[in-house]
Amino acid sequence: MPPRLRKAVLTTHVTTSVGWLGAVLAYIALDVTAVVSTDVERVRAAYLAMDVTISYAIVPLALASVFVGIVNALGTSWGLFRHYWVLVKLLLTLVATTVLLLETQTIRSLAEAAASGVEPRDLPGSLPHSVGGVVVLFLITALSIYKPRGLTRYGWRKQQEQRRSQPEQPMTPVA
Repeated sequence: MPPRLRKAVLTTHVTTSVGWLGAVLAYIALDVTAVVSTDVERVRAAYLAMDVTISYAIVPLALASVFVGIVNALGTSWGLFRHYWVLVKLLLTLVATTVLLLETQTIRSLAEAAASGVEPRDLPGSLPHSVGGVVVLFLITALSIYKPRGLTRYGWRKQQEQRRSQPEQPMTPVA
């Protein structure tokens, strides 16, 4: 990837990923409100806001982050399958996105129940999923920052191929 395009893709990836994390943190505030508040209207409003947040912020940001992250990995020397940290980050992101998409249906049902007049304090909330999601997103973020060493077998093989294809540089004496 040319440098300008690479920087644009990286900027988009960081923005969508951080946006996803921020939206989930806002969602947790709504989830806590839905679970602990004694004000029925506030609980009802929290469930409705959770549905809007997950549908129009969290899911689009998660999907964009996955897509742009794959493009970013494929367009840089990190690659998608060369380093364990990239592979683990991809797998965690795919698991988090899958759980999110499955949980979206539950949230939609909770919001519909709250809107239909069901006693909202009887609704279960989704705190375990949202807290688990934040933990996974923080772990993914840490992997992005610390980049632990370790090549996959594929990455090691590619590295060896690159070394073999490069002509040896003559050694120059040090003065």
